[in-house]
Amino acid sequence: MTDHQVRAGERPEDPTDVEWLDTPDRSDGRVYVMPEDLRFAVRVALATGRPLLLRGMPGSGKSSLAPYIATQMQWRYYEHVVTYRTQPRDLLWSFDSVRRLADAQVAVRQGATPDDASYVEPGVLWWALAPDSARRRGRPDGVEVTDPCPDPLEEVNSTRRPDRAVVLIDEIDKADPDVPNSLLVPLGSHRFTVAEIGREIRTERPAGQESESKDEGRRARHLVVLTTNEERELPQALLRRCVVHVLPEHDHAMLVRIAEEHMALWPGEVTDADRALAGAVAGELMKVRQHADKQGVRRPSTAEYLDALLACRSLGIRPGDHEWQLLTRNVLIKPQQMAGDRA
Repeated sequence: MTDHQVRAGERPEDPTDVEWLDTPDRSDGRVYVMPEDLRFAVRVALATGRPLLLRGMPGSGKSSLAPYIATQMQWRYYEHVVTYRTQPRDLLWSFDSVRRLADAQVAVRQGATPDDASYVEPGVLWWALAPDSARRRGRPDGVEVTDPCPDPLEEVNSTRRPDRAVVLIDEIDKADPDVPNSLLVPLGSHRFTVAEIGREIRTERPAGQESESKDEGRRARHLVVLTTNEERELPQALLRRCVVHVLPEHDHAMLVRIAEEHMALWPGEVTDADRALAGAVAGELMKVRQHADKQGVRRPSTAEYLDALLACRSLGIRPGDHEWQLLTRNVLIKPQQMAGDRA
């Protein structure tokens, strides 16, 4: 796809280019450069059954790790992005009490009672631990289910192992402290009780499962990955129950290595000129980081480096060009950060 086609609104020859650009944050787990120390932290989390808490600068790859692990291991994958409005039990289940009340008023006139399970919506941890129960909305085995709950990522998970799952709980630091505190028991014991229907949910093993290998029997069947941008201090009780790993700021060599992995998935053939461009942009990024420090703004992240590299490759920009200066202000040092955005 050429710059002329973008300006003129022409339809590109290769429709896959459009599909790829429609989802710049793919989160499909196809590529991730995992240093050995991070790989070891994942192994420890699986060996202990503890959540893996990832710390590091925004854009350093914290959120990308979970889908990559799920893809590589062919485990089911679920994610929940925490916000300031996230409630303590949202990761476990939610209950539509308003709809239940409205239905109950109608049912009373008909001499009937609503099925409380119909108003239960399983959360990501429920889906990870007990997918069959989640589909039944907590109803016991053998009970007819007329409103099964669909897997939120059915298209991805239908071909993956039903007994194993990776869960991403992204930006846990945005939540009120009650949220991480409420997860201590479910994350530690892998069980919780849905109050509205009085059912205990616990890890289930699919019927007819084949015997595990020796290595599989020595590691957890679920991996929960938590990420934090340090907006709030996390409770010590949660930290004690996590395997903690800090993702460092990537240096020049790692930036180029990451770029080479990503470029292999970008539209078009990767050339020696592309590799040289990755190195040149990484070198300029080091200078931009120093400039950002002097201005007192956030240093550009690895994700922004990849955006700058993609723009240079697509638009024919090279470090030192006039357009490179414009690109720096658009992608690497962003205007809103000049107003004090240090997040």
